[in-house]
Amino acid sequence: MTRHSGEVEASAPPAGQQPHQLHQGSSEDTAASDPRHVPSLSTTLASNVIEKCHSPDDTSSIEGSVRSPVEPETSPTSNNASDLQDVQKELDEYEFVVGVSEDRNRRCRRTMEDTHAFIYNYEGIPGHGFFAIFDGHAGKAAADWCGQHFHEVFSRILEEKGEQPGVDFQELVSDAFLSVDQQLAEALQQGRSSGCTAIMAYIRKEDDKRVLYTGNVGDARAVLCHKEKAVRLSYDHKGSDRKEAQRILDVGGFVMNNRVNGVLAVTRALGDSSMKEFIIGAPYTTRTEIGNDNPYLILACDGLWDVCTDQEAVELIKDVVCPTKASKVLLDHALQKFSTDNISVMVIRFNV
Repeated sequence: MTRHSGEVEASAPPAGQQPHQLHQGSSEDTAASDPRHVPSLSTTLASNVIEKCHSPDDTSSIEGSVRSPVEPETSPTSNNASDLQDVQKELDEYEFVVGVSEDRNRRCRRTMEDTHAFIYNYEGIPGHGFFAIFDGHAGKAAADWCGQHFHEVFSRILEEKGEQPGVDFQELVSDAFLSVDQQLAEALQQGRSSGCTAIMAYIRKEDDKRVLYTGNVGDARAVLCHKEKAVRLSYDHKGSDRKEAQRILDVGGFVMNNRVNGVLAVTRALGDSSMKEFIIGAPYTTRTEIGNDNPYLILACDGLWDVCTDQEAVELIKDVVCPTKASKVLLDHALQKFSTDNISVMVIRFNV
């Protein structure tokens, strides 16, 4: 069962890695209406080491801490038997394996403004994990800050509130987004126009269940595979959305050409302090119990989703065992479909 909620404020690593180790893809220059609720979903279905994983000029693929680019002529399923053995070893030890691919998309973008981060054994707890992608706009400052600090903010909230009786972890996800949004306003005094969309996921053990929590602002998206069908665990906050457009109007803004005040296509984001009365940081959140019918989760920015449907993404990688190769398949698909944005794709394969 998946529970969705959106609260609105109007005004395992490869062997040798340490627990709670942050893997971050850093975005670098490359030359280049008090609606308290929006639709939401609930479905049953040690010290941090920051690692730079981003290759600004070329496509990069990351599994754990190791880049493993896939040659274009190599079929992603050609070594499935070998991949299955390697991946299963990590799944048995860490319960999930992460693969990431990203590309500046040099045909259309002079800079890379995406950042990603993931942590095995989040909070030092085996089987817990944190995963996120941040898609920057008006510069990379907000996305970079989130890539470095979002997991820290969320960890502090979990430490303070996570053991309270009856705690709702969806609310804690919301708290993290709102706290990050506030801290960004203070941290980016010289970058008030910088902002980023965000999609994050947090997996934890609850009794004998594995529960996945997600939160997002903007149009970065989470898609869960359920019996080979795509289940979206996020909500696209765009000016083209009727309810979001009405919210903008209710607080004194306008939407022109599906853009907030004629400027920004997304209606929710982290940062964007100069437009904060309109561009809020309150997320859409979900809670989903992960079972044997949920082999993997896809997180990606709109560089993928602008040219690929949720179901198409699931179909493209359903037979690919290695999550790094799966993420590369999706990235290559976006490039072949002439995506015009930076592209970041993360695939998390669960032990099912």
